[in-house]
Amino acid sequence: MTNIADSNHAHSKTHWREYFSFSTDHKVIGVQYLVTSFIFFLIGGLLAMIVRAELLTPQLDVVNRSLYNGLFTMHGTIMIFLWIFPANLGLANYLVPLMIGARDMAFPKLNAIAFWQIPIVGILLLLSFFLPSGTAQAGWWSYPPVSIQNPSGHLINGEFVWLLAVAISGVSSIMGGVNFVTTIIQMRAPGMTYFKMPVYVWTIFSAQLLQLFCLPALTGAAIMLLFDLSFGTDFFSPFKNGDPIIYQHLFWFYSHPAVYVMALPAFGVFSEVIPAFARKPLFGYKVVAVSSFIIAIVGTFVWAHHMFASATPNWMRIFFMASTMLVAVPTGVKVFAWVATLWKGKLHLDTPMLFCLGGIVMFLFAGITGVMMASAPFDIHVNNTYFVVGHFHYVVFGTVTMAIYGGIYFWFPKITGRMYIESWGKIHFWLTFLGANLNFFPMHPVGLQGMLRRVSSYDPQYTGWNIVASLGAFLLGMSTLPFVANIISSWLRGHKVGNNPWLASGLEWTVSSPPPVENFAEIPIVTREPYDYGEQISRVNSDLHSI
Repeated sequence: MTNIADSNHAHSKTHWREYFSFSTDHKVIGVQYLVTSFIFFLIGGLLAMIVRAELLTPQLDVVNRSLYNGLFTMHGTIMIFLWIFPANLGLANYLVPLMIGARDMAFPKLNAIAFWQIPIVGILLLLSFFLPSGTAQAGWWSYPPVSIQNPSGHLINGEFVWLLAVAISGVSSIMGGVNFVTTIIQMRAPGMTYFKMPVYVWTIFSAQLLQLFCLPALTGAAIMLLFDLSFGTDFFSPFKNGDPIIYQHLFWFYSHPAVYVMALPAFGVFSEVIPAFARKPLFGYKVVAVSSFIIAIVGTFVWAHHMFASATPNWMRIFFMASTMLVAVPTGVKVFAWVATLWKGKLHLDTPMLFCLGGIVMFLFAGITGVMMASAPFDIHVNNTYFVVGHFHYVVFGTVTMAIYGGIYFWFPKITGRMYIESWGKIHFWLTFLGANLNFFPMHPVGLQGMLRRVSSYDPQYTGWNIVASLGAFLLGMSTLPFVANIISSWLRGHKVGNNPWLASGLEWTVSSPPPVENFAEIPIVTREPYDYGEQISRVNSDLHSI
C-alpha cells in the first residue's frame, strides 16, 4: 500500500504502569478501553447468569422481584454502555491512526479524557446497588412514568445515578466522535484518498458521524428525565401535563442508530479479516465502503418502528416500516461482498476467521428476524416479548461481540508482538458460538408463543425453552475462561512474531509489532490500492518454491 522504508523502525516497549496513567498515546488508550470494557463485560455477564438462573424455573426462587429488575437493568446498561461501545472504541483508537498513516489522534488529551469517563460511569452504576433505594429498575431504556417514580423519597436514588451515568457516557462518546471524525478527515497520509482507506476506517467514520448527529438527543433526554425525577419539572410526566411519548422519540432517535454505531465497526472487522484469510481482495470495495454511509443515513429514519405499539399514527407506521426494511439493502450488499470474497478463496480457518464467519451467520439470522419486526403487524404481535430480546441479542452479541473477539485475535500480534495459542482460540470460538445460539435462539419460539420479557416468573408452558436458554447462558459464561487464560498467558510468554504474521495488506502491518510510540518514523506515502494481496501471494509462492 505504501512506499515507506521504516517498516522495521525500532519500537519502544510500553511499560505496564503506563496503562494505569493519563496517557495520550492512542495505542495505550486503545488497550485501556479494551481491558476496562472486558472487565465490565464479565460483570454484565455475571448479572445475566443470575437472571438466567432465576428463569430456569417458572417460580420466583433465586432473587426478589426488585433485585431482579435491577439485575436486568444493569445487565443491559453495562453491556451496551460499558462493553460494546468502549470495546469498539478501543479497537478503533488503536487501529485508525495506524491505518490512515497518522502519528496519533487529532486531539490526544481529549481522547484520554473521553476514556477516563468510562470507569467513572461504571463505578457509579455498580455503587448504585448499595444505595438504600436500590439500583435503577426501569430497564436500560428507562421509560417514564416508571423511571420518574421515587417511592423512597431519596434525592440520590438508583435511577438518579443511572441517568447521571448515561449523561456522562454520552459526553464521553461525543468527545470520541469529534476526535475520530477530525482525525479521519484531516490526518490521512499523503495519497490516502477516501477510496484508499480500509473499509474498517469507513465504518468507524460512519458510526462516529452517527454519534455526533444523534447522541445529543439521548444525552439531553437523560438530563431532562433527571430533572423530572429529582427537581420537579414535568417534561415527561403524564401526571403533570408532560408527554412520555416525547421521551420515547428522543430515546429511540439515538438508540436505534446506536445499533448501527455498534454494528458498523463489526462490519469493518469482517471486511478486514475475511480478505486476509481468503487471500483475496475484498469484493466490491467501493460499494462496501459507501454502503456504510448509506446505512448511517437510512438508519437515522427508522427509530419510530420501536414505537408501533405507542399509538403511532398509520402514516408514521407505514413510513418507518418502509425505511426499516430499506436498511436491509446496504447491509445485504456487505454480506454479498463477504460471500463473494470467500468464493474460491484460499481459506485459512484460524480463530479470527472463525469468529467472523460465526458472526456473519448470526447476523444473517438477526437480519431475517429484523425484517420480520420491521413489519408493523408482526412487530405489534411480538411487542414486549422475548422474540425482541432474542433478535436484539443476535445483533449485539452474535454479530458485534463475535466481531470484537475476531478483531482482538486478528490484531493481537500487532498489539503485543506475540501470537496467541491457536488451539485455545478455537475452543473459545466453539464454546461461544454454541453457547450463544443455545442461549438466544430459544427466545424466539417462546416470544412467538407470548412469553413477556422483563418477568421473573412465567407460565410453566415455557419451561423447556427457558432451561435450554439458561444452560446456554452458563456455557457462554464459561467460554470466557479460555479467552482470558489465552490472552494473559500469550501476552506474557507467547511466541514472538514478525510485523505481519497474517500477510495482511493494511498499512498497520507495515510497522513493527508492537508499533513505535509515534507509529511512523516518516509519514508514509500511500500508492497502492487497499486489499492488494499480489505482493503477499507472490511472497508465499516464492517461499513454497524455495522449499
